[in-house]
Amino acid sequence: MNNNLDKMTTYFSYPPVELQEELKSIANAIVAPGKGILAADESVSTMGKRLQDINCENTDENRRKYRELLFTSDDKLAQNISGVILFHETVYQKTKDGTPFVDILKKKGIIPGIKVDQGVVPLMGSEDECTTQGLDNLSARCAQYKKDGCQFAKWRCVLKINKNTPSYQAIQENANVLARYASICQANRIVPIVEPEVLPDGDHDLDRAQKVTETVLAAVYKALNDHHVYLEGTLLKPNMVTPGMGCPKRATAAEIAAATVTAFQRTVPPAVAGVTFLSGGQSEEEATVNLNAINTYVGRKPWPLTFSYGRALQASVLRAWQGKDDQVAAAQTELLSRALANGQAAVGKYVAGSVQGKAGDQGLFIQNHAY
Repeated sequence: MNNNLDKMTTYFSYPPVELQEELKSIANAIVAPGKGILAADESVSTMGKRLQDINCENTDENRRKYRELLFTSDDKLAQNISGVILFHETVYQKTKDGTPFVDILKKKGIIPGIKVDQGVVPLMGSEDECTTQGLDNLSARCAQYKKDGCQFAKWRCVLKINKNTPSYQAIQENANVLARYASICQANRIVPIVEPEVLPDGDHDLDRAQKVTETVLAAVYKALNDHHVYLEGTLLKPNMVTPGMGCPKRATAAEIAAATVTAFQRTVPPAVAGVTFLSGGQSEEEATVNLNAINTYVGRKPWPLTFSYGRALQASVLRAWQGKDDQVAAAQTELLSRALANGQAAVGKYVAGSVQGKAGDQGLFIQNHAY
């Protein structure tokens, strides 16, 4: 038996020190105290649904106007929003006066990011499970996005809780896809946000949600380790551990915090730069209150725990705007106040009910949510 071959299995290179420093500094800036991410990476069809809710036509111009509204909010936005996840179309859009959106964000001190996955596809042989596509040309796309000003990326995988799911097949496939994606991003000097979302669909209880989340995260970090991904230059975008939307027994914010932090303590390495939660269909207020509870939970938490919210930062904004030019300022005020609320929650200082948004406590759950 060739002993050299045995030794070779654990031989690999760490990224060059300059690359480590670059990735680490971007990741740390995103999760600076009291700051989080605005997820504005809705696809054309998803943005269409948001616009439809306010009786607004899904045109290129309306999508552009809405994103301009978000990005041209008062510079105070940067006190609580460190980064914005963009959709491909949005990276190349400009304000009415011709300034690229990416430049608007950079001038504010907000880091532009990009959604790079190309949607979920069915996994054959599974019980309605899926994986995420888009690896084939990812390196070339990342190189271009980096050149065009994007410093971090997001890739969403989806896992479903059912009697027999998530299956071993789905857990392994999605973990490996996330690891490969993360590796390609880092090779192109882009910080990967790793998003293995355990959907809230179903009638499962908090205990089952916690066990599934632990199992999924353990597989994801095993795969990231196997692919030699530099963890200090990554962020995790997970679900909070909550009972299924159909579960009759609801959980308190304190119970959600305990289940979530415990699941992370068991599976997420301390080297990970930070955790930016998805809101997963929670109402704006729920997403803020639960984030606050997670940050006030007494326990070992070696990572910053903050937000990367889409619907839970935008529901009130859309409702205030209604597609009307004379309501832009009112809509921007909603964004600033919700961003501040989440910034406070990210450091455990939010007082429940202190920010009343136009969307109130309206549930934002979308069944089997796909972008």
